[in-house]
Amino acid sequence: MSDTATGENPQRSGQAIPDEDAPHILVIDDDRRIRELLKRYLADHGYRVTTAESAPDARAKLAGLAFDLLVVDVMMPGESGVELTASLRRSSSVPILMLTARGETEDRIKGLESGADDYLGKPFEPRELLLRIGTILRRSMGPGGRNEEIALGDCRFNVTRGELRRGEELIRLTTREVQLMRIFSTHPGQTLSRLDLCDDEAAERSIDVQINRLRRKIETDPRNPTYLQTVRGEGYVLMPD
Repeated sequence: MSDTATGENPQRSGQAIPDEDAPHILVIDDDRRIRELLKRYLADHGYRVTTAESAPDARAKLAGLAFDLLVVDVMMPGESGVELTASLRRSSSVPILMLTARGETEDRIKGLESGADDYLGKPFEPRELLLRIGTILRRSMGPGGRNEEIALGDCRFNVTRGELRRGEELIRLTTREVQLMRIFSTHPGQTLSRLDLCDDEAAERSIDVQINRLRRKIETDPRNPTYLQTVRGEGYVLMPD
């Protein structure tokens, strides 16, 4: 990404100030120039942006601020972006977009396996970055809006962040489990068929397995579910409090 690639003049003044309710992005990159270019470019497109120069700096920012998305450079000295992402995933489901100069398939897989939501190789077109950020945020925000929560006994599912908690404990969900919970949360009390819950008929066969895994994370007695119930011959229904 370059000054000319952004289509923006780095010295330009009088830029619009993002709305205080705009999504807040944390850009983590050891290259100061890249940090500043990304901050300026994303701010010009309506985002609030904070930057960090390293994994420890990012942790300090995360401890004091809430973010809607992280943009993480993979190749950082010390703790890499992959290592930082894997560590964050133990306690957070905040969406993460990884940036790296490497484009090999193996590197992309490592990034995604660490818990990243998407992966963009350098150099990249700024418009593609915006499109990917927008897609991730729409997916993470869910149709219910910001900070909407569904109560399931002693569990709470935050539709915005895709987080399931039992009290203060964060219960790890896979990407597919988050997708399922958002679909159910959009249609509480409504019976959804297996095909409603997946993209194609091939994936339909795995729904029962995924539902059983979700029940083990939500239900007190997964064999006699209270919240994620089976409607015989039709599908499944989420019955929140």
